[in-house]
Amino acid sequence: MAHDASPEDDRARPPASAARSRRTDAGIPLPVVSVRRLMLRFFLTGLAGLVILAAATAFASRRVGTDRAASEAQRIAYITASGIVQHEVTPALMRGDPAALQRVDEVIRRDVLRGSLVRTKIWAADGRIVYSDEARLIGERFTLDDDAQRVMAGGEAHAEISDLSKPENRFERPGDRLLEVYAPLSSPSGTPLLFEVYFSYGDVTAAGRSLWLAFAPVVLGALLLLQLLQLPSAWSMARRLRRGQDERELLLQHAIQSSDAERRRIAGDLHDGSVQDLVGVSFALSAALRRSGAPGGPPIDPKVVETAAEHVRGVITALRSLLVEIYPPNLEEEGLGSALADMVAGLSSRGITPHVDVTVPAGELRPHTTGLIYRTAQELVRNTLRHSGASGISIHVASVGDRVRLTVEDDGRGFDPRTIHRAQAEGHVGLRGLGDLVAEAGGTLEVESAPGKGTMVTVEVPK
Repeated sequence: MAHDASPEDDRARPPASAARSRRTDAGIPLPVVSVRRLMLRFFLTGLAGLVILAAATAFASRRVGTDRAASEAQRIAYITASGIVQHEVTPALMRGDPAALQRVDEVIRRDVLRGSLVRTKIWAADGRIVYSDEARLIGERFTLDDDAQRVMAGGEAHAEISDLSKPENRFERPGDRLLEVYAPLSSPSGTPLLFEVYFSYGDVTAAGRSLWLAFAPVVLGALLLLQLLQLPSAWSMARRLRRGQDERELLLQHAIQSSDAERRRIAGDLHDGSVQDLVGVSFALSAALRRSGAPGGPPIDPKVVETAAEHVRGVITALRSLLVEIYPPNLEEEGLGSALADMVAGLSSRGITPHVDVTVPAGELRPHTTGLIYRTAQELVRNTLRHSGASGISIHVASVGDRVRLTVEDDGRGFDPRTIHRAQAEGHVGLRGLGDLVAEAGGTLEVESAPGKGTMVTVEVPK
């Protein structure tokens, strides 16, 4: 018995041009898996994710940094108000005494106006500016907003972006952005006052940028490293996907070729076997009928009828075997032994003596195992017919502990088992496909053969 991996039986892998076209011989279009395209998609997706995460991290970091800078500005305003300015608030200052204003201005310019702090104001409860480093505002009155009044009444320091369109800010440069901070003060008589300072908002946002820049190398470096570490895995997965597609394409191609070959075989069997036998029976009966119908002709010879009946029975047996191959039987109803006997019943007409021996009790095998044993035996018998030139074939099914063993042995021409591995390496799928099917069920398949000494295939699978 030969094997499916023989060069005469299988076709090699389709040429490169066919693989690029991704169409089967039947014209079925197949999707193309491009490793480069998959890697490019993975890289662009990762890059987009990296940009989005970087932007989100930058926004969050700058937001946190800005909030922290604003909180720090409130703290500075509160400390400056209570630690420096409060000591300079005197009755003379409240009256607008020039000497008192001069002394406060010197302290403010020496100890307060530095870094990002660019403007100060001291407000009375009636909206009068008691002091400002912008002297033109001293003595003017403006309406205090709700936040300013709340802080003056003893609330916590408050910070907000300054509205430079307000009248009290008319001396500021229109293009500047300032952060104004309120802190509470009190006069010597206990009257609430308001201390207002202005910070350059650019310095405040710079704190947010500095926080982002501090985290950026770590965050972006980690994200980039993660992307780079994933590239080999993505490349490997893309290659496996491509190989899987190639294997599926090859299996589909083989299935189509096998289906075509099977149809041709069935048509050939019918034409060369059953049809010819029936034609012979028809000619024999017609000739006998013509002889008996002629004047003085002899009666129909019973041997002719018997021979015709024997041929018809042979045709029925062959057709039954062919039907079994086309549509396998219900193994649960008929049993494995009966199904195997029906499968090989037509071999006698081809000069092969079959022998079937099934010693496994009915119901001992799972339906899946029974079907696997039947399909495996069927494929091995087909190989015998195609390649072996055998005159006899034996099928044995027996229990071996918790496993079932199928042995298919013929007395054909045999072959060198090394040709199996060479054919498989070249892409042929014959016995390899059968071995994969058995391996998936947790079983093993072994082939023993030599030129001129027949072939024996042993399959063991769990019950």
